[in-house]
Amino acid sequence: MNRRRLIIAIDGPAGAGKSTVAKHLAAHFGLLILETGAMYRAFALKALRGGIDLEDSAALARLAVSTSIVLEATPAGNRVLLDGTDVTGSIRDPEVTQAASKVSVHPAIRAWMVDLQREMGRAGGVVMEGRDIGTVVFPDADIKFFLDASPEARGQRRYEQASGPVAVESAPASEDVSQAAITRELRERDDRDRNRAQSPLRPAPDAVIVDSTFLTLDQVLERIESIVRERLAEQHLGDERLATERPGATERLVQG
Repeated sequence: MNRRRLIIAIDGPAGAGKSTVAKHLAAHFGLLILETGAMYRAFALKALRGGIDLEDSAALARLAVSTSIVLEATPAGNRVLLDGTDVTGSIRDPEVTQAASKVSVHPAIRAWMVDLQREMGRAGGVVMEGRDIGTVVFPDADIKFFLDASPEARGQRRYEQASGPVAVESAPASEDVSQAAITRELRERDDRDRNRAQSPLRPAPDAVIVDSTFLTLDQVLERIESIVRERLAEQHLGDERLATERPGATERLVQG
């Protein structure tokens, strides 16, 4: 029986821990991570380097036509190739992250990205994290999670994770940024993501919502991992039941 391999969709606002959870599930269940955020950041990087106005939808659409984005799995994580060049480190720059949020609001860019993401994940065996995976990119994903937390909790975690002062869009590069500034930036990002015209950030109707405001990372991972195990077990039992119900299945099983 040729069943499509598992597809797990993880959505949620910035700083909710989607990448951390996706990496854990990929390692634990042997899945490939498709980081949609990294794809938007790679495109935003190209727009910045080309001096493209991030508000100019038509110019961005023309840029997309000549853009290639590829994710390559490595033991250390995905390599992000932009037009054949490794930009894995460059796309983590705060300026690029902010630019990614701005280019992602344009319907033409989201439609282009959705097609690209569907092509990458079509065969299954993937965990995809983003903001519209379970609602738009893969509405038929086998398991959907929506990770959430209050802006204050997400801001505190990002502040604590930083090895030193971090930059936000409105602050000079040399200025120490407070936890309050990070939280304010997250609120602004939430507002853009939840209120954009196309594919606004929202949970899929059948998504499992995990609010980690008062949970530790280990508690979040334990809950999500348990749900995936249960779904895999159900899928396995369903496959066995279908095999025994098919004509000639018993003979094939005995002969095999």
